[in-house]
Amino acid sequence: MRTYDRGVHALDVLAAAAAANSVNLWGALGCAVAYSASLLATLDAFADLILARGDSPAGRLTPGVGLKFASKLVAAAIAVIAAAIVLALDDNWFAFTTLTIAFVVVVGIGVIVLLRHSKATAPEHAPTRTGG
Repeated sequence: MRTYDRGVHALDVLAAAAAANSVNLWGALGCAVAYSASLLATLDAFADLILARGDSPAGRLTPGVGLKFASKLVAAAIAVIAAAIVLALDDNWFAFTTLTIAFVVVVGIGVIVLLRHSKATAPEHAPTRTGG
């Protein structure tokens, strides 16, 4: 066996090892799209909730609007969890961390807006009189 054959073989092994340790950028891009779509679905669900409370009598949700709201949140949760698992399995901790932090921050802002709207539109509880 010639010495240059061993050198080429060692370079092939090193190149394969480097390729195995590299981050899958297409997977990270797909996961970023899943996170952003989930984020938009969550914010859309919050907007539906705010609009439905303003349009419905006594601020209650109809069963259809409640189902629509819940289905958007469940779909967003499934997509975020699946994307997070893919990023974790791919050892792309930077994308996992940044996308998760951004998702939590924006959803947190949405929850704050939703709670503020709920407090602003909550009917004042009038004292009730008991007749006798």
